[in-house]
Amino acid sequence: MSLAREEEGNPMASGTVGFVGLGNMGGRMARRLVAAGFTVVGHDPATGRAEAAGAEPAADPAEVARRAEVILLSLPDSHVVEPVVRALLPAAEPGATVIDLSTASPASTTALHAEAEAVGVRYLDAGISGGAAAADKGTLTIMAGGDGAVLAELAWVFEPIAAHVHHMGDPGAGHTAKLLNNFLNAVSLAASAEVMVAGHRAGLDLPQLLDVLNSSSGVNFATLNRFPRIVQGDYLEGGLTSRLMTKDVALYLDLVGRLGVPSLNAAGPLASFGLAENLGYGDQISNRVVDAIGDLAGGVRVSESNNPTRKG
Repeated sequence: MSLAREEEGNPMASGTVGFVGLGNMGGRMARRLVAAGFTVVGHDPATGRAEAAGAEPAADPAEVARRAEVILLSLPDSHVVEPVVRALLPAAEPGATVIDLSTASPASTTALHAEAEAVGVRYLDAGISGGAAAADKGTLTIMAGGDGAVLAELAWVFEPIAAHVHHMGDPGAGHTAKLLNNFLNAVSLAASAEVMVAGHRAGLDLPQLLDVLNSSSGVNFATLNRFPRIVQGDYLEGGLTSRLMTKDVALYLDLVGRLGVPSLNAAGPLASFGLAENLGYGDQISNRVVDAIGDLAGGVRVSESNNPTRKG
């Protein structure tokens, strides 16, 4: 830990942070922590990811827990989070903290909170939003569930990666908020992709169409932040894939089902991102859903430059 951090009075900021899951988002966040002066001990099953993120590699999650009192997770879903947490908890010191930055099932998350508490380990579910660009800049939004005092105590670990940190409530509340956000993200992206393909087929000037949408009632995050780049050939690679977007919508459906809330709008994004996955775009950024819809429309590409088409 740097002297500056010691002088700021952060007794928990030992200078070493653990990180499990160093893919598209985890790797970017780990690099931000390294750049801020922290030693990051990282584990990822993919060879070389720890080193690429500037982290000291660890053989497994248990080694991460032995070497760091604060362990961040950035994993695909609860099916991966659960075994990772259960592998690291026995190695963690009482008083250590696990911060789960994944998009996960709130029911699973609540159970993991209880398992961690039983062995004296603190747990925060801390969903993130903002995509790869925000991760690179350290301007993510974090929505956290768990003990608010623990969240405040660990402000130093969020500072390099997030511009906004919100305490949403009890265990599971952070991941609940993340699923609600991601569902709206999925709806707006899928619907905007369809509109852009239709606009292209209708012969409209797409940058002008975006100007109209962004000053009209159809404006949304995708029209404001994604499609102005996509029509220029920049798909903003590195963010959430179509396969993971489909997973997130399925988790949303499970959540609202448990809450007794009908979902009348999930069919659209499930169909759109499911189509993208079936056409070979599953492991590419979810923005490529516009190409999947374009395929069904006769090979339409809304991009104005030559870009790789689908693989597979």
